[in-house]
Parts: sequence; structure tokens; C-alpha cells
Amino acid sequence: MAEEKENLTEAAEETAKEAENPAEEAAPEEQTAPEEETAAPAEEAPEPSAEEKLAAEIESLKKELADEKEKYLRLDAEYYNYRTRSLKEKQDAYDNALMKTVTEVLSVIDNFERAACADCSDENYKKGVDMIFRQYLAILEKLGVSEIPAEGQPFDPNLHNAVSSCEDENLGENTVAAVLQKGYALGKKVIRHAMVTVANP
Repeated sequence: MAEEKENLTEAAEETAKEAENPAEEAAPEEQTAPEEETAAPAEEAPEPSAEEKLAAEIESLKKELADEKEKYLRLDAEYYNYRTRSLKEKQDAYDNALMKTVTEVLSVIDNFERAACADCSDENYKKGVDMIFRQYLAILEKLGVSEIPAEGQPFDPNLHNAVSSCEDENLGENTVAAVLQKGYALGKKVIRHAMVTVANP
């Protein structure tokens, strides 16, 4: 009986110790939990370094600069085309207005030329008409208008207007034999074709 009491006492003491220190048995389970939680961040991508950030920023700036340069070049080309087109339109408008004005004046110049070539007993009068005719020619020259070469030249339909023909052994084939009305041009633009007679057409 004494041995049984001793055994019961030892058993009671062990259960009392287990009841007093329950945390010691659960401690191993609680210690494993933080290890599982700290393992998750290790799977995330590493943060780029300062050099990598700087390189990425440089590449971005290079691309932005290339885009702005392309826009500038395109704008510059458009402006150049606009300026060239505007200058050409202005020049064409000036040439057309000048050609119309000269066309109206040419009939007056033709009449002064006929008057200067006509016989006249009054030398002072004839001299005055000739001076006016030469003043008109000087005005045309200042405006860039020149007479189209015709007499003795090969016939050119772009410059000459043939109204008659003749046979002349002294002239070659399709050669302008006579000028009935002078032609004029502004640069390479014909204002009025020369009215001519063509020899040996």
C-alpha cells in the first residue's frame, strides 16, 4: 500500500508539472511559423540597382530626344516646302501680271516702231518718235523682256508663228526669211510669238 501511494504521488506530480508548463511543449511548433513567413520575401525580384535605374533613364531620354528630333526635322521640311511653294507662287503671279501688262503695251511699241521707220520730212518730229520708241525698248529691257531672235534663224514653232512661206535659194531649209511682227519673251516664257515668213519649208 505504501508503494502504491508513492506511485500515485509521483504520477500526480508529473501531471502537475505538465499543467504548469504547457508552453514548453508547444514551443517547437510556434518557432517553425516565423521561418515559413520569412521565406516568402526571398521569392520576389531583387530591386534594381542605382546604375540600372540610371541606364533605364538614359535610354528613355534618348528615345524622347529621337522623337523630338524627328518632329523637328519633319516640321523643318514642311516649312521649307511651304516657303519654296510660296516663293514660286509669288514669282508666277508677278510674271503673269507683267506678261499681261507688256502684252497690252506691245501694240503701242509696234506703232511707234512703224512711225519711226516711216518717211517724214520733219526730221525733228521723226527724231522725237524714235526717242520715244527707244524709251519703250529700254523699259522692256529693265523689266527683263527681250526680243525673240527671228530673221535668219531656223524656224522654231515654240518661238515663231509662220504666216507665209517663200522660196529663197540664199537661205536654208525652214529658215525665217522675214519678220512681220516682232516677238518678245520674259526669260524663257514667250509673251508674244514672232510673226514670220519661212523660206523653203
